[in-house]
Amino acid sequence: MELPRNAFKHALAAGGTQIGLWCSLCSNITVDVVSDSGFDWLLLDTEHSPNELPAVLAQLQAARGGTATPIVRPASNDPVLIKRLLDIGAPGLLIPYVQDVKEARRAVAATRYPPVGLRGVTASGRASRYGRVPGYLQKADSEISVLLQVETREAMEQLEAIATVDGVDGVFIGPADLSTSFGHHGNWTGPEMQAVLKDAVERLTKVGKPAGILTANEEEARRFIDWGYKFVAVGADLGLLRNAADALARRFKS
Repeated sequence: MELPRNAFKHALAAGGTQIGLWCSLCSNITVDVVSDSGFDWLLLDTEHSPNELPAVLAQLQAARGGTATPIVRPASNDPVLIKRLLDIGAPGLLIPYVQDVKEARRAVAATRYPPVGLRGVTASGRASRYGRVPGYLQKADSEISVLLQVETREAMEQLEAIATVDGVDGVFIGPADLSTSFGHHGNWTGPEMQAVLKDAVERLTKVGKPAGILTANEEEARRFIDWGYKFVAVGADLGLLRNAADALARRFKS
């Protein structure tokens, strides 16, 4: 049995644009529904969602065979959390709150086996198809996406250095936290933050590293793509459900 191909990782490396959906509802049924919607990637969140390992496993199973590559965001840059997510077969990780080069290297090391990294070894996890993938330990790195999240003013000052750490496949700019770090309390629509977000993608493009971002505003998402962002989440399952439910109720209650 061959190691599953990470279509998202290879598309980014080839310069393709990947359109994604944020998944915060912690539901394998929801992931099952949206995995065939035509998105290129799904973000399974465990940082700001009550999403634990058994539920994430069920979501990864639900996504298998769909159009979208599931990317999991661990709760922190923790090698134990990262190890457990990789062992259950997460094809990629979005590691939050990376502040400097040291933390970037620590994040990558958590996804690599010794001697180059510190990922613990199991020969029978889901990632290796329960031991059926020959040479998994030697091949694993080639199909794991490592994405780092930059979301503070301090981290932005080291953006290029973080992005060019060996093993980093892309850098995600967290607009809500970043704007809060600049004193705008989660609002990135003003001219200062729009300039910061544009500057970020230009800087990343210059060093040859794909940039990612999230917005539920379609016009803004298209602008981000025009600026050069390569992996863009254009909505969230929670927001889609909330907005549709609110609109339906208003039509009947008004």
